[in-house]
Amino acid sequence: MPLDPKVEQFLQEVRDSGAPAYEDVTPAQSRREDLAALATATPSRKPESVSAVEHRFIPGPTADLPIRIYRPEGVEDSAELQPGLVFIHGSGWVVSNIETNDSFSRALANRTGTVVIAINYQKAPEHKFPIPMDDCYASTQWVFEYASQLGLDVNRIGILGDSAGGNLAAAVCLRLRDENGPKLAYQVLVYPAVQYGWHTPSAVANAEGYLLQQASMKYYWNHYIRSEADGKNPYCSPLDAADHSGLPPTFIYTAEYDPLCDDGCHYAQKLQACGVPVKHKMYDGVIHGFIKMLGVFDQADEFLYEVSEDLSAIIG
Repeated sequence: MPLDPKVEQFLQEVRDSGAPAYEDVTPAQSRREDLAALATATPSRKPESVSAVEHRFIPGPTADLPIRIYRPEGVEDSAELQPGLVFIHGSGWVVSNIETNDSFSRALANRTGTVVIAINYQKAPEHKFPIPMDDCYASTQWVFEYASQLGLDVNRIGILGDSAGGNLAAAVCLRLRDENGPKLAYQVLVYPAVQYGWHTPSAVANAEGYLLQQASMKYYWNHYIRSEADGKNPYCSPLDAADHSGLPPTFIYTAEYDPLCDDGCHYAQKLQACGVPVKHKMYDGVIHGFIKMLGVFDQADEFLYEVSEDLSAIIG
């Protein structure tokens, strides 16, 4: 499909702005620019109201970790146990946090009807693999351990991650299976980075000009891993795990003009071959990061509607 006209216009605006590519600035600069944009930008859509938002710190393996709990509209006073959704944000393991993902987390809670628990893991390159993965694993275990206090139904807790967050979510699912941990009801992986490297056909075909670039992938991966050996670890490259059986029902969403498109496609194929129930959908005409562009790209709302419909079959 051709590039969506709204996406094309957005990319032209980025080019006209003279903004540097991700890989052309340091992690510290990226974080400053991320926070500055959050403080000064006029949102394309007002953040949605939810029933309640709670900020907490929970114990992690090496540091206390911030989390933010979003309760969807209409469930604040409910006596029934609610479905929960652990949300692990992307941005290359290097930038972004629960605050910069606040608007998306609110929409995700309302549209899916789940209590969203957004995790803020420690970032690379100061905290390389396996620290971010360990943080997400420990946070997911904490959600199960304290499910009753949080008002959550342990049989209806899932996990969602996008991009690097998709990598971490997939790794958490593998490790929970390997260590006989709590059973997630499902995993949602959005354009996940599930294999170390940047030479797949989609990474080559979409190497430049679509926001996330082939060079961006190299930049982020090399900040995340300590060595090439890390890149081969299945908790770093979930696609390379020896066995993918026994994983929860999986929903994978990819973007056509995305260097990571093939990662999601290949992971769907691997899981299906091992008998895991999988749905894979590729969104035509859009780029990496589109789900966060609410009010800008129509496909962002389409994604939230679709994931809500998909999860309703699992969690009711």
